Amino acid sequence: MEFKEAKNKFVQTWGALGSQWGINKTMAQIHALLMISNEAVSMEDIMDELQISRGNASMNLRALMDWGIVYKEYKVGERREFFTAEKDLDELAVKISRERSKREIKPALKVLKEVSSIEANTTEEEKHFVSQTTKLYDFVLKADNVLDKITEYKDNWLTKLVVKFMK
Repeated sequence: MEFKEAKNKFVQTWGALGSQWGINKTMAQIHALLMISNEAVSMEDIMDELQISRGNASMNLRALMDWGIVYKEYKVGERREFFTAEKDLDELAVKISRERSKREIKPALKVLKEVSSIEANTTEEEKHFVSQTTKLYDFVLKADNVLDKITEYKDNWLTKLVVKFMK
């Protein structure tokens, strides 16, 4: 397999996986392209490589920057904007985990807390509903707390040691 074919296969596969992770295919493809590029890439080059419109590229680059996993770079003498992705895979995993928690887990916790707090004294169905949603809330909260602890590992010497040992 030649480099160009391998690069294209990686970008396409990363894009397909992105939809399973909760982001759109183009956003994942842009991230893949930037992650494997050894230097910052212009929006025009991204558009050309992925055959996407300026609006699509701009919208997805902005979203990736909001996630904190893509950065804008400026080059002296260039009017174009250039972009690069987070290259540290540990840092990338931490940022994605934190963002997914903020966008997905925290809102779910809010709803679970609200629905499990209803007055449930009338029927067995209501009592069961409150019991199950309370258990689900407690479980999701514990999972989110574990995720928070794992993503704080760079600030925690003990977790750093465990991660180092695991490598």
